[in-house]
Amino acid sequence: MRFGKTLRNSTYEPWQSHYLDYAKLKQLLREDELDDDDPASNFSKKWTEEDETSFVEELLNVQLEKVNAFHADTIKHLRERTSECETKLEKHSRSVGNHDGHKSGDQNGEPLGPIEDELDSITKEVNELEKYSRINYTGFLKAAKKHDRRRGFEYKVRPLLQVRLAALPFNTENYAPLLHRLSAMYSFVRQGQDADPEISVSESDSKAGGDSYKAHKFWVHPENVLEVKTYILRRLPVLVYNPQTSKVVEGSQPDPTITSLYFDNKQFALYTRKIDKVSQASSLRLRWFGHLRDRPEILLEKKTIREEDNSSEIRFPIKEKYIQPFIAGEYKMERSIQKLYDRNGQSSATSHLETSVEEIQDFIKTDQLQPVVRANYTRTAFQIPGDNRVRISLDTDLAFIREDALDQDRPCRPSDDWHRNDIDKVGMEYPFLDIRKGEVARFPYAVLEIKIKDGAPKKKTDWLDDLMSSHLVKEEPRFSKFVHGVAQLFEDHVNSFPFWLSDLETDIRRDPEDAFREEQEKKAKQAEDDMRVGSLMGSKSVGSFKAAVGSPVGKSAADTADKRSKNSVNDVAEERDSDDEADNTPAVSSGLTSGLRSFLPSFSNSKYARAHRRDSVRLPPGVREPEWQMKNSGKSEVEPKVWLANERTFIKWQHIAVLLSVLSLSLYNAAGESNGTARALAVVYLIIAVFTGLWGLGIYHLRNRMIKARSGKDFDNVVGPLVVCSSLVVALGVNFGLRVNEHRHS
Repeated sequence: MRFGKTLRNSTYEPWQSHYLDYAKLKQLLREDELDDDDPASNFSKKWTEEDETSFVEELLNVQLEKVNAFHADTIKHLRERTSECETKLEKHSRSVGNHDGHKSGDQNGEPLGPIEDELDSITKEVNELEKYSRINYTGFLKAAKKHDRRRGFEYKVRPLLQVRLAALPFNTENYAPLLHRLSAMYSFVRQGQDADPEISVSESDSKAGGDSYKAHKFWVHPENVLEVKTYILRRLPVLVYNPQTSKVVEGSQPDPTITSLYFDNKQFALYTRKIDKVSQASSLRLRWFGHLRDRPEILLEKKTIREEDNSSEIRFPIKEKYIQPFIAGEYKMERSIQKLYDRNGQSSATSHLETSVEEIQDFIKTDQLQPVVRANYTRTAFQIPGDNRVRISLDTDLAFIREDALDQDRPCRPSDDWHRNDIDKVGMEYPFLDIRKGEVARFPYAVLEIKIKDGAPKKKTDWLDDLMSSHLVKEEPRFSKFVHGVAQLFEDHVNSFPFWLSDLETDIRRDPEDAFREEQEKKAKQAEDDMRVGSLMGSKSVGSFKAAVGSPVGKSAADTADKRSKNSVNDVAEERDSDDEADNTPAVSSGLTSGLRSFLPSFSNSKYARAHRRDSVRLPPGVREPEWQMKNSGKSEVEPKVWLANERTFIKWQHIAVLLSVLSLSLYNAAGESNGTARALAVVYLIIAVFTGLWGLGIYHLRNRMIKARSGKDFDNVVGPLVVCSSLVVALGVNFGLRVNEHRHS
């Protein structure tokens, strides 16, 4: 797709006049005079100093200043609107406090509904502003590239443009502080409006052991990161971490940088076990927030994958100066164990720490583990404080760095130290430009992980299902930072690779309509499989899946699942819910009625005919019948095979008409003047042939109009075939009867 069309498709309608005027820049370049097939001839085309000045003035001054000024005004206006919302919420908070109550916002002070609508509007415009900046930035680079390639015989505009872009902040705006403010206000509004007592979960409950979570992992394209963030923060607040303590703090400081240092041996045994999905496969890492020079808390963690993807984890904090002696087996955390013993005596916590230290040291010694790869990323976390039922993390700026000392002649880190000093001493950050080539691999996407606690209310997580099935994310359930880092940086040392590596070579962005259709087909297939398994196992609750209203999804799989569940409605006691209340009509099993429906249009058994015969459907609460369908919203585009199928049917009808015409003429000529009966039958066959030809022509034009109108009606019509076949049967019967009668008389 050409960039001009991409720019038009990406334009946010209210801001249309503030976008880069790409068409005007192309006009100033006088592209219509250029010959793409002979670039050398373009040099002879007259391109004067005035032309060059006009283009540069329009690109670097007029257009660039227009875009930058609009961006600055818009972000300023968004901040002002955000401050106004904060002021309103502060007034509301004081009003509620004066009443000494815990009533909803509609009962005390200013209603929270309009404030939430304003927050939604601000969030939407922040998302659109980020897209506005990105598409205009791309447009400037495209225009400069086009100039340098076609008119840049003496002057190159791109270097000058890069300097101007570096001086203007419209493409480097950090939206995180604004998003944090919006997240805090969304959290306040939710607390004021939600009267569900289940939301108030105590801190002790959230930290209770034995919790079981279902984890989902996804990749997010950089162009979709902000949209995913704004979608999540409307439901969950952003957690802000203190790099010193890894605990939630007040304020709007930037998202923390997290470093994970993974261990393995020279044979990469831990990597191989994880790739082969060996039971009891374990991994070991050191993890800390922020820069190591700031002396953050360092955690040593061992994670073991058990049966059915269940996992167990042991961890404890360790000071930086004790890490190398601990790896070498010279230090066994005696100081920490003694402090814990002095505080609590020989308690379960003391015994657990002693057991954990011994287990990890044995693990390091047995497998001869050493640090091999570092993963560095910026994490944005979303969670309601005190409520651990839904936990979401979004990792961006992910980079993998070699941390090994396998090559004694050129080690990445000193063999007598546990980490790279060239990174940690100077506080090097992403994108790690000073690291040697081959020692760093930058991951092109963000990593989204969603953890849902078992037993969480379904109605509280429906919005997560919408996110996980949307075009914004690509599911990668087996993705592991440790596995990916080793596979990317040590490909000569390992013999097996994860399957997701091939996905890095493709563009993971998807069309929203295609993503929706794929998800609907997936749900339909799952419903069909569940129904089959349920029927085999004697299940008493077999649900059915129905495609969403206005869905462009194909109906075949959905209809199959729906039909199967309806046919078994008399045998299976279904659990009724809001999804299958719309249609619970049992299928008719009468053979006679089915036969009539097969032949007569008024008894058609198609979906369309059944829908018109059925009484008015009672929709679930909050659902209304759509005024228009998505399939009718776009340009009418029909695949050629649809037209060709209609033409093939028309040709078949004409073929039958020609055969009947030949039959009638042959019979008429062979009968002679004395055989009036045969000639009369020949005329009957001719009438049938004429009817066949006219019917085929009429049906052809009728179906043409239905295709163009995207009609939802059935294309089948049994009247014509029924008339032709009946007429032929009657004519042949009469012919046979007359011949038998003549034979008897003779």
